[in-house]
Amino acid sequence: MQTMPSFTTFPPGTIRQLRPSDLPRFRDHLLRLDSESRRDRFNGVADDNCVASYAERCFAQGTTVIAYVEGDKVLGAAELHERPELPEPTGEIAFSVERELQHMGIGRRLFERLIGNARGLGYTRLRVTTHPHNEAMKALARRFDAALSFEDGETVGVIDLDTPVTRGRSFPVAPAERMFT
Repeated sequence: MQTMPSFTTFPPGTIRQLRPSDLPRFRDHLLRLDSESRRDRFNGVADDNCVASYAERCFAQGTTVIAYVEGDKVLGAAELHERPELPEPTGEIAFSVERELQHMGIGRRLFERLIGNARGLGYTRLRVTTHPHNEAMKALARRFDAALSFEDGETVGVIDLDTPVTRGRSFPVAPAERMFT
């Protein structure tokens, strides 16, 4: 079992929605992910070309990207991709936080903000998919009442947005907020 480090100071960055002009910062964040974090984010191996193309597709396809930003650098991101082929208004969500900032509450804050945005866009359900060994993502999803199951070799979490979150906090979150203030 992994122990969580104890911190006396919290990251000084801001959580905000990324603009189209933030594409290079988002792409650079994904490219900086260490191999384990990249595998966790993409559920497998993804080379630099694949990651760069993915970032461009996110912005071209209207994906909502909420990020943890320090200065001019994106150091964590949460994505909301529409799943129009599903009968209910459903979004697929994904998260990434750079290794040195993991286990500091950034993922939780990104998740909170993303849920607020998803509700504002009228989604009634969110899905998150990860490989079965990504314990941090599974724990984060459980925190927001995701019903987890194992499908086709992956762990799939479903969050019903019509039901209030019992372990998270109330929503919506302000458009741009200081971390841990």
